[in-house]
Amino acid sequence: MRPGLPEDARAWAAIQVAAWRSSYERLWPEHALASLDVAAIEESWRSALSDPPTAKHRLFTACAGPAVVGFAALAPVPDEEGTGEIVALEVSPARRSDGHGSRLLAACADVLRQTNASAMRTWVVTGDDGRAKFLDSAGLAPTGLVRTIDVLGTEVTEEAWRATLA
Repeated sequence: MRPGLPEDARAWAAIQVAAWRSSYERLWPEHALASLDVAAIEESWRSALSDPPTAKHRLFTACAGPAVVGFAALAPVPDEEGTGEIVALEVSPARRSDGHGSRLLAACADVLRQTNASAMRTWVVTGDDGRAKFLDSAGLAPTGLVRTIDVLGTEVTEEAWRATLA
C-alpha cells in the first residue's frame, strides 16, 4: 500500500474498467459497460492526482510486488462536516480475495482518523451484493440514503453505507 503516483493512472483505469464490467454486468446497461474508455478514465485519474480539488483528497495504490492491483480515492463530504467519502475502491477482479480491498479500506480509515474525521461513507450500486458483503464485514452499514445516477440514459440506484470512526 502506498500513495498514488502519476504512473499508476493507467493501471487504475484498467482495473476500474475490469472491476465495473465484472461487478455491474447485470446491474448496468450493456452499452454503458461496453463504452468504458480506459484512456479517458486514465486521464481523469491523472488529473485528479495532479490537481486535487482539496488537500483532503487522497489516492492510494495497492500493489502485489511491483504490480498495481487496486486503488482507492478519498474525498471530504462537503455537506457533512467530519465525514470522508470513499469515492472509488477497486481491486482487479483476479486479485479480489487477496486482502487488497481490506488494506485499501483500512488506509482510508487511517487517513480520515488522522484528519479528525468522525465517519466515512461510500456508495454501493443497488444489487452489488459482493461489495455490500465486503463493506458489511468491515463494519459499514447502509444508512437508508439512496440516490439515482444516470448511466448513459439508464437510471441506476446507489445506497449510502457508513461507519463511525473510533
